[in-house]
Amino acid sequence: MPPSGSHLRREGTSVALALVAFAFAVAALGATLPTPIFPLYERQFGLSTAAVTVVFSTYAIAVVVTLLVAGGVSDRVGRKPVLIPGLLLSGASAVVLLTAQGTAALYIGRVLSGLSVGLFAGTATAMLVDLAPRGRREVATSIAVAANIGGLGLGNLVSGSLDEWVPHPTRTPFAVDLGLLALALAALMIAPETVRRRPSGVILRLARLRVPSEIRGLFWQAAIAGFCGFAVSGLFGAVAPSVMAQLLGVQSHVLAGLVVALLFFASAAGQVTTPRLNNHTALMAGCICLIGGLALLAAAFLLHSFAILVLSAVVAGAGQGLTVGGGLAAVVARAAPGLRGEVASTYFVVTYVGLVIPVIGDGLATGALGLENAGLAFTAVLGALVIAVAATLRRWRGVATAA
Repeated sequence: MPPSGSHLRREGTSVALALVAFAFAVAALGATLPTPIFPLYERQFGLSTAAVTVVFSTYAIAVVVTLLVAGGVSDRVGRKPVLIPGLLLSGASAVVLLTAQGTAALYIGRVLSGLSVGLFAGTATAMLVDLAPRGRREVATSIAVAANIGGLGLGNLVSGSLDEWVPHPTRTPFAVDLGLLALALAALMIAPETVRRRPSGVILRLARLRVPSEIRGLFWQAAIAGFCGFAVSGLFGAVAPSVMAQLLGVQSHVLAGLVVALLFFASAAGQVTTPRLNNHTALMAGCICLIGGLALLAAAFLLHSFAILVLSAVVAGAGQGLTVGGGLAAVVARAAPGLRGEVASTYFVVTYVGLVIPVIGDGLATGALGLENAGLAFTAVLGALVIAVAATLRRWRGVATAA
């Protein structure tokens, strides 16, 4: 019996979702490829730990700026005209880092990577939701978060493994990335466009960061929790390789990549569970995991324990997945189709600011307090913030549950 028309449509939708999710994952993968090799850059280019965290933060700043300028563009010109340049920028970043001869190249490469992720974060999420059948939009958002966070985790793992076992550890990961980007570009070219282009005299303009009034309460509840999730993962990603090398005596690039990858994989696992939970439960559970992860990270600093550091990555990662996955699914699924790109981008602006602040702050504090004391100080500050957010979520329970 030949397949029915509805079966073919479902099959076509699944293929389209897979193509866009693959491209999203590859773009995210390129963003974390440098993380396990930052200690190599410290030795090769004479960077301090504080300088490394500033290099790391330029990526997040570029993401925020791009979201502010281009966050709603795909709602007017289409998804693919935004995503394809995003892949090309990721390729440019890989070329710059592949040929890096000094610190300037690290800054340029990270900025280009941030521009790429800034174009992808809201737009790819909106495209996946566009492609999903009615009633399955929250699942599509979970796919988007899984592709994004899973790609970030794979970037650490791929880079750490290649750095350990192949020659030219600061170059080979970016050569591999260029091959994956070529496949991702082909995937996007095949995927169907989901937005009809609307005439507009101004393509790029500063986003107003407005959120429809009917979802504003839920949006801020979700975005503040996501801010905390990104802040914890940003602090972890920026300092974990240096902590392992300088405080724990672990020099393996594979282990450095694996530890940070575990955080992102746990985050992906956490967000996979969010469709089974209501918004309030997911966000509260995420905050509890973030608090536990920060407490374990502080214990790893104090006890110089690699095992506790690994456990903290898993617990904090699950917290990020629950807060980001649950919050993003709730707000994007309830946004009108013509505003999905803008709402998703606004959400990511708030969360990526959470990635910038602790990374820069810890980098500056490291120079004055030392790596261990600065890490302890920022785990305490972030822990207090997450506790405050959890207390606020208790008061907003009605808003979260109703949404």
